[in-house]
Amino acid sequence: KMINLQIIKYDLYTALASDQHSLVNKLEPERGRIFIQDDQNPDSAELYPLATNKDFALIYAIPSEVERPKVTAETLFEVLDRTRIETEVEEMLEDDEYFQKLLDENVELNPDEKEQIEEFKKVKKELEVEERSKEIIDKYFNKYIKIADPYEPIAKKIDEEMLAELLTYELAGIHYIKEKYRYYPEDATGGHILGFVGFNGDGQVGQYGLEGFFNEELSGVPGSIVAEKGGGDSGVVIINDQEYTPARNGSDLVLTLNRSIQYTACQKLHEAVEQYGAEGGSVIIMEPQTGSIIAMCSEPDYDPNNYNQVEDVNIYNNPAIFDAYEPGSIFKVMTMAAGLDKGVISPNTLFHDPGQVMVEGWPKPIKNSDFETHGPHGTVTMITVLEESPNTGSIFVQQKAGAEQFADYVKKFGFGEKTGIELETEGLTNIVNLERNVIRPVEAATASFGQGISVTPLQITAAFGAIANGGILMQPYVVKEIIAPDGNRYTTVPKQIRRVISEKASYLLSGMMVKVVDGGHAKLAGVKGYYVGGKTGTAQIADSEKGGYLEGKTMHSFVGFAPIDEPKFVMLVKLDAPEVDYSASSAAPLFGQIADFILNYLKEPKER
Repeated sequence: KMINLQIIKYDLYTALASDQHSLVNKLEPERGRIFIQDDQNPDSAELYPLATNKDFALIYAIPSEVERPKVTAETLFEVLDRTRIETEVEEMLEDDEYFQKLLDENVELNPDEKEQIEEFKKVKKELEVEERSKEIIDKYFNKYIKIADPYEPIAKKIDEEMLAELLTYELAGIHYIKEKYRYYPEDATGGHILGFVGFNGDGQVGQYGLEGFFNEELSGVPGSIVAEKGGGDSGVVIINDQEYTPARNGSDLVLTLNRSIQYTACQKLHEAVEQYGAEGGSVIIMEPQTGSIIAMCSEPDYDPNNYNQVEDVNIYNNPAIFDAYEPGSIFKVMTMAAGLDKGVISPNTLFHDPGQVMVEGWPKPIKNSDFETHGPHGTVTMITVLEESPNTGSIFVQQKAGAEQFADYVKKFGFGEKTGIELETEGLTNIVNLERNVIRPVEAATASFGQGISVTPLQITAAFGAIANGGILMQPYVVKEIIAPDGNRYTTVPKQIRRVISEKASYLLSGMMVKVVDGGHAKLAGVKGYYVGGKTGTAQIADSEKGGYLEGKTMHSFVGFAPIDEPKFVMLVKLDAPEVDYSASSAAPLFGQIADFILNYLKEPKER
């Protein structure tokens, strides 16, 4: 019998005994924080948390202890829900088609009529709030009638201020415990860069953006503690020091983003999207000499504190790095770069523009975008080709360079491959037309003015950064430094990808781009006192379902840099399907406003 108990069934009884007196607890590490800097001098910049950890309260009820269920339910609504519900109803009434119609049809309302409409809205708000409050109060009340239940959750992620107010009522049966959640204090910074922290079967996990890309570094390593529980009713816990493994906290990230520039860029983008009736947009600002991202934001955005409240999960993808689109005329700068570097053109090379041209492989003439209103441009220089943006001029340069050589420059600028930025969901692009063994003449021609290929906003920004950086392409990055729990710092070293064009070609092209802003379609992108170089782009939007292009919708872009001699930034602004015709009147002025702020913020001396 003893052999059976002690040897044959040893493992079984050991496990049963362990269940009775052994405790194994997992020790959760502190997730690393994410910081943004705010100073003209990055080496002495003050840091502000973009992502940190904060204690919130989980409110719960013990039904058997609740003494006044109705009063308790009403009090919970007043403290936890009323402000939120009133805000939601106000926003709903602002968008209400009925009130919009009233105001649209009565442009010149007299004071009495306006007062009547406001009074009507007030009454409707009160009725709507009352109706919603009844639903919530009934929901709370129904939790308390489950007397047999030992525990009923009421609300989670309640902040300290709301918790303190609730505790003043001393509601019997209402309790709380503290839980640690990820918290994002900078509302205007952009959820797309940060991502968010969700939950899976193993606990918290970073998703999208920085939280997803650096999840392992931010998460840290859990610890454990093995203890023995004494016999009897006392249940005394006895800790064995040899079986204690401390948790290792996650590393902190310090970003290259500048807080003031990031906030301003995001705010200006938001205003522009509303002003021009755009469906969305993006802004990317990069330091061309290093590839460090100074600002990046997109519209529409989401709040990572409330990531689970979005209507469409596709909003989690960062449009600045994920959405591929046909770039249009901004790509003519890449074509011109190939021609200048190859030596087949100079800024003053003459070209006679007939307004349209036949290209092998297409049955119709390829026209300039302004052919119907302007006609041929006549004999012009390459400077004028960039200024006035005829498609025929880009085709001329591409044909002078040769299809294979032109395609090679497109690849050297980084198109067709990911940039490698440290953010989740960087998208793929399409230059398959330029990757064939034998490139078709019509596809090389359309690619020369940014059609038939797709790029991401970040790729375009990096490519223009190469022009601003004397011809050298840098890898974009957004994390300046990783700070380990032990205090060791790991600093990102800027990485040169390759030389794309010669320094001479980059200087010539930069000067030509200044002419575009000074005298071409992009005057509104200029900043008084500075030489600014850039290029507009108004591109058709491909119809992914039916083929061809969407009717009446275009993408507006502007990419440029300043000051032209020693650029402090390269910036792309993009507006999706705005309700104006050309980027010169939408994207260009948005660029100018943000560029003006940056140059003044950096105290950059004026040069003209």
